Amino acid sequence: MLQAPLIKSLRLMGWLLLLCLAACSESPSLTSLSPEARILAFGDSLTKGVGAPSAQSYPAQLAHLLQREVINAGVSGEVSAAGLQRLPKVLDAEQPDLIILCHGGNDILRSLDKDRLAQNLQGMIDLARERDIPVVLVAVPQRSLLLRAEPLYQTLADDNKLPLQAGIVAKVLGEPDWRSDRIHPNGVGYQRLAEAVRDLLREAGAIQ
Repeated sequence: MLQAPLIKSLRLMGWLLLLCLAACSESPSLTSLSPEARILAFGDSLTKGVGAPSAQSYPAQLAHLLQREVINAGVSGEVSAAGLQRLPKVLDAEQPDLIILCHGGNDILRSLDKDRLAQNLQGMIDLARERDIPVVLVAVPQRSLLLRAEPLYQTLADDNKLPLQAGIVAKVLGEPDWRSDRIHPNGVGYQRLAEAVRDLLREAGAIQ
């Protein structure tokens, strides 16, 4: 028969474990977006919508899903260093209430330095936060036979406590029926991306 002090110790350990699991499972939250909120989708060709008509880009489809303005600030072929230079002017011009950051695919395709990519993405996050603009991060796949999210995005999300959509781009590009070529979705793929971002925003509390 267990002694009372041991029982109390086991109960305390159980409660501490539950509290730890609850804390570890918490997703970063966002402030609720008003119907008039302006959302900035910032990135490269995945944001621009290469591979589909402009009306089927993920920002356009996300705007329809959210019934809010989503600004497409994607530049095809852009690397993260150029994106970091471009972002301040875009933020000043658009004054968004939220940024969806999906950038870095061209760095990975060109085998550019990943530490520099992480620094550039961190710089973009910092620029947004200096203006009190929340950031949502969308990961792109690493360059490998198996389509998996590049791990640096998870690290950035954890370090900055950002909502992260980690797997959708890799999933879309792994489905032949959802892509227009090896590195770009088609209209259906962009719809899946938009739906995944919508679900992430809902989970984070930005929308109902």
